[in-house]
Amino acid sequence: MSHTRKIWMLLTMVIVVAMLASACAPAATPVPQPTQPPAPTQAPAPTQAPAATAAPAATAAPQVALMTKSAPDCTYGGEMKSIEAVDETTVKFTLCWADPAFLVKIAFGSLGIQSAAYLQKTKGGGKGSDLIAKPLGTGPYMLKEWIPGDHVTLEANPNYWGDPPKTKTIIIKWGDSAARLASLKSGEVDGIDNVNKDDFAVVSADPTLKLYARTPPLNVGYLGFNNTKPPFDNEKVRQAIAIGIDRQAIVDKFFPSPGSVVADYFTPCPILGGCEGDPWPKYNLDEAKKMLADAGVKPGTKLVLSYRDADRAYFPGQPKIAEEFQAQLKKLGFDVTLDQQASGPFLSAASEGKLQLMQLGWLGDYGDQTDWVDYHFGKGSSDQFGTKFDDLTAAIATAATEIDPTKRKADYAVVNNLIKQHVPMVPIAWGASAVAFKATVQGAHASPLNNEIFRVMQIPGQDQLVFSQNGEPPGLYCADETDGEAFRVCIQINDSLYAYKVGGIDAEPNLAESCTSNPEGTEWTCKLHQGVKFSDGTPLTANDVVATYAVQWDAADPLHVGNTGDFTYWPGLFTAFLNAKK
Repeated sequence: MSHTRKIWMLLTMVIVVAMLASACAPAATPVPQPTQPPAPTQAPAPTQAPAATAAPAATAAPQVALMTKSAPDCTYGGEMKSIEAVDETTVKFTLCWADPAFLVKIAFGSLGIQSAAYLQKTKGGGKGSDLIAKPLGTGPYMLKEWIPGDHVTLEANPNYWGDPPKTKTIIIKWGDSAARLASLKSGEVDGIDNVNKDDFAVVSADPTLKLYARTPPLNVGYLGFNNTKPPFDNEKVRQAIAIGIDRQAIVDKFFPSPGSVVADYFTPCPILGGCEGDPWPKYNLDEAKKMLADAGVKPGTKLVLSYRDADRAYFPGQPKIAEEFQAQLKKLGFDVTLDQQASGPFLSAASEGKLQLMQLGWLGDYGDQTDWVDYHFGKGSSDQFGTKFDDLTAAIATAATEIDPTKRKADYAVVNNLIKQHVPMVPIAWGASAVAFKATVQGAHASPLNNEIFRVMQIPGQDQLVFSQNGEPPGLYCADETDGEAFRVCIQINDSLYAYKVGGIDAEPNLAESCTSNPEGTEWTCKLHQGVKFSDGTPLTANDVVATYAVQWDAADPLHVGNTGDFTYWPGLFTAFLNAKK
């Protein structure tokens, strides 16, 4: 055999062996194809550690612990006992007592549902935080831009779970009443809030515009006293001023007619229990002067009257009304300095009990007395009026838990009489108010709760609607806001479990398909709509609901931060914070 042939035979054998070896080897694992990452899961609240679980199998989807927040017992003084994610779409609230207003409370804008992951990412807020300036919600709109001092732009949420909004873009501007009306007449804006007293007739006479009255008027303007600051630490002084202010003159001079009336009670009569008990005493200047003299108040006693720089239905034309109060108090012997403040700082200062005398008011949030007397004078109310009155807080607590309407009305008669006795404030007026729109705006409406819903409005042939309100929002994390200018924006972005009917005050299911209670009214189980997503595409789960409520409820939670950190609405709604600082 030649040398060359030997080499070819050897090469042939090598090739055959290699082929046999290849045939016996296992097949190569194919390269995995890219897949969509799982949707982000909701993180547990920072104070609630997830339960320890066994490590999942390599092929199993990651599991998220269901969150629970609870109080050890009810001795801390609040209404909430626990909030539990039963499963991914079910939330259970256990209360310390029955609450007949539970459903209308959870529809309110401060309880708009937040993303638990976003709450953690933004560390609960703080001034300048994305949580304050760039909200994330499940509502019909999401924030496109906020140009401070000029406007907020909302755009339709592509992931909205409900019927798509009729108008793609909403621009919200602000200005004084004269500027608002001028911009509406010129066509710069399509709707305005809080039409001025003298402009009701102007709007009604213009065929290109339409006036929508808020009926019934659910607001009250009042002159408030801080009873920790002399001379208002003397109840006799407060009682004297109660009859020394000519409330009818203020209504006649500054409020729209018809519809505006002197407030004989703090709460308007359409609210059950609002006008039970004795009405406010009549104006009597001479008797008021005598009472002040008997109380030892010296002529020329100095007072500082603080008020905000934004008009409201309860006080249209704030500076002029402040001047009227100044003049009337001068007749009683007081030397009053006027203190106008920006809206946000003013509200914070009032809530923290820093003001002596304040020109303020209330726009109803929901149709129940708890929104009025509990929030202002109850055990969980702010320090606005100073030291709380034990007999009044006890009477308010009794009325709030009474389910029988007849008994509840009798309880509120006691409450109203105690308010009249202690005079934390003088109720001035229930003011008529209205919004105005171009006549071409379809779906335009006015809400007694001042929460007009833009998703149902449209101008044929246009994909934008511009609305001008009273002032700029202080922030857009409305768990920690009290200003209606913020809430008007928040409710377009953050859905609550229930919502108020468009143009009405009744609550109906929203993010929750339903919330049902046990016979005692102390347990409420809410079932969420499935498939709901936040505007960033992440799914809504029961954990988001628990986190939303927990960071407001627990004062020790690291995410209990917000804009000011006051979270004033929570104790107004549910009496007390968990782990409140003493």
